Amino acid sequence: MSARTIPATDPHLAAEWPGWMRDHTTALIGIPLRVALIVVLLLVVRAVAKRAITRVVQRVLEPAAGETDRSRSRWSGRGPAVLHRDRSRARQRREQRARTIGSVLSSAVTIVLFMIGVAMVLDQVGIALGPLLASAGVVGLAIGFGAQSLVADYLSGLLIMIEDQYGVGDSVDLGEAVGEVEHVGLRLTHVRDLNGGLWHIRNGEIMRVRNDSQEWARAVLDVAVAYDANLDRVHQVLEDTGRAMRQDPAFEDVLLEDLSVWGVQSLDADGVVVRLAVKTVPLQQWAVTRELRHRVKEALDEAGIDIPFPQRTVWVRGGDGENDSAAALR
Repeated sequence: MSARTIPATDPHLAAEWPGWMRDHTTALIGIPLRVALIVVLLLVVRAVAKRAITRVVQRVLEPAAGETDRSRSRWSGRGPAVLHRDRSRARQRREQRARTIGSVLSSAVTIVLFMIGVAMVLDQVGIALGPLLASAGVVGLAIGFGAQSLVADYLSGLLIMIEDQYGVGDSVDLGEAVGEVEHVGLRLTHVRDLNGGLWHIRNGEIMRVRNDSQEWARAVLDVAVAYDANLDRVHQVLEDTGRAMRQDPAFEDVLLEDLSVWGVQSLDADGVVVRLAVKTVPLQQWAVTRELRHRVKEALDEAGIDIPFPQRTVWVRGGDGENDSAAALR
């Protein structure tokens, strides 16, 4: 048996190889290079966008330049202690809003760039985008109908933060949930009520908000005096009481203005009701009302002005039905 000689190269294959390489050079080299270029370009755009968002967030977090406690106090009439507390709360809320919105923007940029990148890569590979976009539109429409409440929650949460409707530490009334805000997210808001219960409210279900913590509050007190009291004297006593309270170091940073006597609020069966009010820093109106009630009581007693109590007529019937009498309780 003679050994068979195998040729080192196939002349036919050698002749076709240059043509095959020429025909497939684009597929082997051009497409991967273009895909790699698209990926690098999108990564660069994403990095630049995130850097810009980070700079904007940091600029928002920086305190206003040239603004001192003294200038703020002269502008708003508040003391340094109150300004420090308000500034801390405002800074905390501003940081939370800025970081949350920055995170949302970063995620949105990443998603948009990812979708653009996928579309460009599929176009380079040669896959038709028309049917894919049509299918994605149908699927997106179905998901939108099924998750419309979720989308509403996220959009409402974003608007709540952008508009600064409320923030962490605020005392709010959201309907059934009344208390202090502990967390504000894009989907949920957490509120701790007076009894310690933690409410989880979807942002899309919040129809209206009453915020007791923004800018200023008002302490309102109704004082009842006897009908025979001199109202001018009552007004003078109440104004003096409010003036003395504002001069008290414990309340000079809490009260934003002098106490105002609004006048006679109503004429009740037992006495005349006089209303007084004063502006306070946020969340201090209840403490001011309690202290004001205490001081008004002492001032009226010292001035000899009676605070009326209910007067009723009680009929006492004897056991035999003959001795009936009426006694007026005063």
